[in-house]
Amino acid sequence: QVQLVESGGGLVQAGGSLLLSCAASGRTFSEQVSGWFRQAPGKEREFVASISWSNVYYADSVKGRFTMSRDNTKNTVYLQMNSLKPEDTAVYYCAVGPPTTYSGPYSRESRYDYWGQGTQVTVSS
Repeated sequence: QVQLVESGGGLVQAGGSLLLSCAASGRTFSEQVSGWFRQAPGKEREFVASISWSNVYYADSVKGRFTMSRDNTKNTVYLQMNSLKPEDTAVYYCAVGPPTTYSGPYSRESRYDYWGQGTQVTVSS
């Protein structure tokens, strides 16, 4: 059984930083597509970033501020979030899915088959 556990969320002032982690059991991150999504209050869940093979893609709203990485030895993916803005406030979810030959961003939720429980990020102004 695959289990994803996110951590690292919290309350931070605008301009601050947070590091989210997502540890996986039951599936090896290096062999999978992994992604970060977020859902703000009253809004639909949206794509933040994905890693497939060695390709990393970001949503335009976070490009240049967020960095997604993967540590295969720890079977963990990370999302380093810098220069945070109040509009980054959301519940952040990590997800994994089977790799395909597609080499672009894995921005559609349907490409993922396991999701974490989410971690709350709140950015105050």
